Amino acid sequence: MPTLEEKVEKSEERINTIEQNLEKIEYMLMRVLYIQQETEIKLREYIEEGKKDRQEWKEKLEEEKKIWNERFEQERLERLAKQKEWENRLERDIKEMNREWNKRWGKLSNKLGTIVEDIIFPATEPVLTSYFKCSIDDLQLNRMKKKGDLKDEFDVIAVSEECKTVFLIEVKATPKVEYINDFKDKKVERFKQLFDEYKDYNLVLIFASLRLKDDIVNYLTKNGIYAMAYREWEYMDLLNFEELYEGEEK
Repeated sequence: MPTLEEKVEKSEERINTIEQNLEKIEYMLMRVLYIQQETEIKLREYIEEGKKDRQEWKEKLEEEKKIWNERFEQERLERLAKQKEWENRLERDIKEMNREWNKRWGKLSNKLGTIVEDIIFPATEPVLTSYFKCSIDDLQLNRMKKKGDLKDEFDVIAVSEECKTVFLIEVKATPKVEYINDFKDKKVERFKQLFDEYKDYNLVLIFASLRLKDDIVNYLTKNGIYAMAYREWEYMDLLNFEELYEGEEK
């Protein structure tokens, strides 16, 4: 049977063993805590580096996006400028072709004596309805009428029942002041006598040709007659509409 001393010695050995084990456990716990702290520090550093890298990548992406957008916008503007330049050139070419065609057509019609049929008559209704806002009910070409000993032929007569207006158009290949005077002083009076059915209608006088010089237009305006001719050889127009129409309204 073990003595008391042996028992005490064994107890001390157990205590020493337990203390050693506790020290090992404490060391292991401290090691685990250290590793955990190191891991947390490295993880935080990794997260911060990731945030920094992501921010740098985002900024770089935004910069590249901005560069591409600017380049795309510049290319788009260049394409638009080229397209606009092409459209302007095409428009100029078309206008020039129209002018040249109108000149040739006008000269040919003038030479053949068909200026009224080829140029003035087809443009009459569009020009009148555009400017006077009146629908044309009756449009007559080279209208000849005789009443007793009185007889005359009128180039174009347009009638608007809506506006109770008669448009009397005199056409001359070579416009001259004496032609205008004959038109307003003689031909208009013969028209009124021959077409007394229009005595209650407003009578609008128009003098037409291919081209009308400024002095002729001014003379027509002074005498209250509308001047109808090509505008820049592009289209038939009333060259003094604003001056006469505003005067009529006043």
